Amino acid sequence: MSPIHNQGYRRYVGERAASGRAWMVIASSGLRSLFGRRVFLGLLLVSWFPFFVRAVQIYAAANVPQASFLAPTPAMFRQFLGQQDVFVFFVAVYAGAGLIANDRRANALPIYLSKPLTRAEYVLGKLVILAALLLGITWLPAIVLLAVQIAFAGNLTFFRENLFLWPAITLFSLVEVLVVSASMLALSSLSNSSRFVGILYAGLLFFTSAVYGVIFATTRNTRFSVLSFQANLERLGDAIFRQPSKYASPWPLSLLILVALVAASTWVLERRIRGVEVVA
Repeated sequence: MSPIHNQGYRRYVGERAASGRAWMVIASSGLRSLFGRRVFLGLLLVSWFPFFVRAVQIYAAANVPQASFLAPTPAMFRQFLGQQDVFVFFVAVYAGAGLIANDRRANALPIYLSKPLTRAEYVLGKLVILAALLLGITWLPAIVLLAVQIAFAGNLTFFRENLFLWPAITLFSLVEVLVVSASMLALSSLSNSSRFVGILYAGLLFFTSAVYGVIFATTRNTRFSVLSFQANLERLGDAIFRQPSKYASPWPLSLLILVALVAASTWVLERRIRGVEVVA
């Protein structure tokens, strides 16, 4: 063994990362991992297929007189975001089910949550991963679709007549993504199995919709739509886009239920994710 000639202290000369940015490392690492999977990239590509269909529709309406009946309307943008719900489900399950569950299975939480990484930064990093992906298949294609309409029309007439569309697309996308992401993270924190988490999330959607379906078949009253997770999102979306809704339930009640769901998810995350003090 060679002797240690110098046991003196040497000051750290590297760059020190600013505090409060640790969540960015988690988010960027998670996104890189997902984008490295061909299956996931294929899912993202398929999720943009409705965008291309709508773009062709807008082009035809602007350039083919016989296709004027295809002219875009605010309802079309609402319908487009509704069509994306199926892809929101698959992306949320594929990318979100294991965000916390995999860390629990690998017993990585004590390492993650040792100082200087805080619990809030850990949750934020995981939330950003899923939220960024979901915004990429909801808000982004809808906004690009609005830009496509302006480009094909060659004027701002439609945009000026429907100035509420841009904030409506943004607001509804943010609400949907926040509710879905918070719910998925909360469920992911309850188990060590990403598959089981995916089943739980599917159960949340399909069971609540089935309960409403049974009650509606019996009463023919759409006010009970507040019992359905998906119906509450749809009801709120109709209100944001100023569109008539097939549900008779008041949209403020749907908003209150969704806020309560996010609050409950936050409470679950606070209870299930605990930090570990590391004493030097």
